[in-house]
Amino acid sequence: MAKGQKTPRARESRGSVTRILRLIGLLILIFGIAGPIAVVAVYRFVPPPITWLMVQRTFEGRGFQRDWVPLERISPRLVRSVIAAEDARFCEHHGFEFEAMRKALEANARVKERGRGKIRGGSTISQQTAKNIFLWPQRDYVRKGLEAWFTVLIEVIWGKPRIMEVYLNSIEWGPGIYGAEAAARRNFGVSADKLSATQAARLAAIVPKPLAWKAARPGPYVKSRTGRIDRAAGTVRRQGLADCVLK
Repeated sequence: MAKGQKTPRARESRGSVTRILRLIGLLILIFGIAGPIAVVAVYRFVPPPITWLMVQRTFEGRGFQRDWVPLERISPRLVRSVIAAEDARFCEHHGFEFEAMRKALEANARVKERGRGKIRGGSTISQQTAKNIFLWPQRDYVRKGLEAWFTVLIEVIWGKPRIMEVYLNSIEWGPGIYGAEAAARRNFGVSADKLSATQAARLAAIVPKPLAWKAARPGPYVKSRTGRIDRAAGTVRRQGLADCVLK
């Protein structure tokens, strides 16, 4: 055999490696790019079904109540309240609030250094929606990477009104309670479109800790937080900070 000429076995081995790499590339294309795009496109029109968190809570024995309603059947007061409480620049950013993320990282670093305090989140409503609908609840770097990818997709494919609609119909609002309609009926005995300003602010107030805080029977902290959110929701209304959602 001439010098430098590959043996049939070497050529076969190289061909196998090439086929494996192509297969890996195809799987990445399907499951990493094409698959997520297709799912997000479907959910632009179809209500997303049960989420990872809902499954987890069901196995924990917390029950399940969720009544999907379109955005126009959810009180504008609740839209303004959650924007005031969770993401004041929701209508201005494209999925990420980098200044809020920087401040959260700095605050969390101080918490770790002191060994006490509360971990602060810097996620936008878009990021929260991406996580809630498509991913698992536990924090890790893989999930954060996928969260960023899905956030980009829903911002591009869904737009702000659909993101808000899915968010308000899917977040946890108590043991086994998901979405604004179920939360409004369970806590106040009214439909989501009939929420008062105070009721809307109370629901927004408990979003960070829906299993610990109560909207119907709020403790001192939730009452105080409700007042702040109610005032901030007034600012959201006056400054048009929810105009991308409320036409």
